[in-house]
Order: sequence, then structure tokens, then C-alpha cells
Amino acid sequence: MSERILDTQGWQEEAQAIINDVKDHVKLIEVSKHLQSTDSRIYLNVETLENARYTFELTVQGFRFCGDSFDSNNLENDNYFETPYALLNSVSPSFKNSFMDVLFQKLNYCK
Repeated sequence: MSERILDTQGWQEEAQAIINDVKDHVKLIEVSKHLQSTDSRIYLNVETLENARYTFELTVQGFRFCGDSFDSNNLENDNYFETPYALLNSVSPSFKNSFMDVLFQKLNYCK
């Protein structure tokens, strides 16, 4: 069974949706301009609110940290997360707090 479920454009669209979802809870998130995306993966650079910089990879298996700086693929790890939220929660307490604050405000607004 092949990992390929999206074409390159599909991965770009998926990455943009993720960026739009989490951009208010990180300092920076963008598609890597230096690591080659393919029809089976795309790389995103993220800077957390704590100023930590990472590269993570999105594949059909999920999200995983692959670099300890922007545009890097220097970490060997098979620890995949199902969502970008779970991945970012694992390294950024401020991400979790920011995300929960916005959710709480939206829930209160609905009352």
C-alpha cells in the first residue's frame, strides 16, 4: 500500500489549512522553502510562543518532529501525532493555553 494519498498541490492545501488553524497560537508557521515536499509529505517550520524552532513533517501517518531548527531533517523519530494540536501541545505549554483561551472565549460567546 502506497503512502501517496494527495498530489503535491493537495499537500500544499492541507498545509495551508493547518497553518490557518494554528497560526494564532504560535509565533510563526510556514511551509519549508528548503526541504522538498513531495506527493507523500510536506515540511512545516514552526516557532513556538516560547521561541523554540522546529521542523515537522506531515505524512499520511500523521505529524512528527523531524528537525530541531527551521528547515532541518536531523531527528530520527517514529513518534507520530494524529493532529498538529497534539504535536504542538507536546512541546509548547503556551500553545495549549492560547488554544484553550480562544476556545473558552468562543464557548462563552455562544451562551
